[in-house]
Amino acid sequence: MSMIAIPREMGSLGKDVAALIAPQLGKQVVHHEIVGQVADKMRLRKSHVVRFLEGKAGLVEKMTTDKTSLSIFTADEIFRLAAGGEVAVIRGWGANHLLESIPHVLRVRICAPFELRVKRMMERLNTTDQAAVEKEVRLSDEAVGAITRRHFDVNWTAAEHYDVVLNTDRTTVEDCAEQLMQLLKRPQFVETAASRQKLNDLALGAHVRAAMRADERTRQLNISIEVSSTQATLSGIVDTETALKNAASVAESVAGITGVTNNLKAMSSAYRRFGGDKPA
Repeated sequence: MSMIAIPREMGSLGKDVAALIAPQLGKQVVHHEIVGQVADKMRLRKSHVVRFLEGKAGLVEKMTTDKTSLSIFTADEIFRLAAGGEVAVIRGWGANHLLESIPHVLRVRICAPFELRVKRMMERLNTTDQAAVEKEVRLSDEAVGAITRRHFDVNWTAAEHYDVVLNTDRTTVEDCAEQLMQLLKRPQFVETAASRQKLNDLALGAHVRAAMRADERTRQLNISIEVSSTQATLSGIVDTETALKNAASVAESVAGITGVTNNLKAMSSAYRRFGGDKPA
């Protein structure tokens, strides 16, 4: 089943477009549902994660939010949902960038001029406080921009990161949905055995990475994890032989992984091999 990834852009009507598409595909839209899963894995309150993602976190919340864990667990949840086959549209969460290499994922940006977005939000919120709404829309945009720069090093508004960009200033929600449904029928966006395998491989890799982050023994490791047809390959440098073995053990414990090729090198062993001393 083909999928659509749409970034969160307040007042753009992307939410409305997604709501029209999902029933036609017989699947669900995912947006806020991810928060609870990610918060649980990080052992934080859901409200804590929401405020951080929306750029509203206080100093203490910013200091107590592990940005690396947030990135890893978010990616794990996105890939779990995408590979599960029950989702038609994923809104936000960097899904456009995480799933960019999956052919059957249509990456879409639904946008509109800032002034129009503010007007729509004022109507939706039933308020005449334009200044407050402008601040809220800018804050939302800045939060999305900060997250995509931090995790993907990209400008989220750049057109090259999307397969199609639709402006709801001139195109109705219904027209947007119709155009996207037509695109999903084109060969390049139809799910194939190869595209499904690629998604499954990336999902398993994300699961392994999340398991490493969740385990105290491997939490601080920064290694390469590649998965091909349920076989995981670990590469990189770790401090000790124990860390090397722990990484393999955690990877082997992940459901769906049937074998692990451990190409990790322990720093202590490497220095002994070349007759040197381990640096202080």
